[in-house]
Amino acid sequence: MKKIICLLLAAAMLFCLAACKEKTTETPDADEVATTAADGLTKIKFALDWTQNTNHTGLYVAKEKGYFADAGLDVEILFVDGDTSTQLVASGWAPFGIDAQDTLAAAYTAAEPLPVTAIAAILQHNTSGIISRKGDGIESAKGLAGKTYSTWDSPIELAMLQTLVEKDGGNWDEVKRIPNTITDEPGALTAKQTDAVWVFYGWSAINAQIQNFDFDWFYFKDIDATFDYYTPVIIGNDDYMAQNPEITKAFMGAVRKGYEYAAANPAEAAQILIDSDTDGVLADAEELVKQSQEYLSKEYISDAPYWGYIDPARWDAFYGWLNGTGLLEKELPAGIGFTNEYLGG
Repeated sequence: MKKIICLLLAAAMLFCLAACKEKTTETPDADEVATTAADGLTKIKFALDWTQNTNHTGLYVAKEKGYFADAGLDVEILFVDGDTSTQLVASGWAPFGIDAQDTLAAAYTAAEPLPVTAIAAILQHNTSGIISRKGDGIESAKGLAGKTYSTWDSPIELAMLQTLVEKDGGNWDEVKRIPNTITDEPGALTAKQTDAVWVFYGWSAINAQIQNFDFDWFYFKDIDATFDYYTPVIIGNDDYMAQNPEITKAFMGAVRKGYEYAAANPAEAAQILIDSDTDGVLADAEELVKQSQEYLSKEYISDAPYWGYIDPARWDAFYGWLNGTGLLEKELPAGIGFTNEYLGG
């Protein structure tokens, strides 16, 4: 099997990290990407990476507050079961969607690279890390030595963990790895089914707090800044953006306003997100959504000059590390896969 196929496993791994109930929707046929409605608004589809969660709040705020309509757009936000957002964007079914920098690597190193580009960072920093039982000695990566870690056996995942453990002074060979089948991290850790799990703080760790589960935690980025990569990001179809630069700028201007509003008004934004879920799943997790939104409100912009900005040095640093792992069939050149040109500065 070609090495590049291994990176596709990493995509499945990251989608498993999302902590929302999966929803099945009817797979649409490939109609035009954008059409003009009777009201004069340009209709656009947006492909989510998962069902509604707080990574997506700014999109729903932009829709609810009329920012899309003010920009001349009628945006339909969709999650299609069985397809990744990158596949949908690359195929032209939707001009925009969501992915992450690490899983996008496969799109750029494939024999036929996919025509997608990251055009905004939803979060400024990588908020993922390792959660473990309080007092088990896994306050940092070296503490994984001699402990059990639940893994997806994705080569990119394991390469990252090995780098982190060894950089922190631990012995990677002493980390016991078992298959990750966990859906409830506090429950699995309490029952000692595992000692450590890779999760995103803004959902799973917040959920652990709500459940009054005492845990230790470390962020990957705090051990090695190389792993402060961008996850998640908004992506666009290259051909569509080249042919419709003004629509792309209008769309991103509205999205930016939505995330800026969510950053400044987390409680209201959380309620907008909850109300957007017609299945009522988020309403059943109201406290989790609200606390997650409060946490992410500080992460949307953080220390960046403006929402959505992608730092070229940080982007290239992660792909530079990935080039050295031997997992790729061809190297990722500096500057590949992202642009800030549609954000308006």
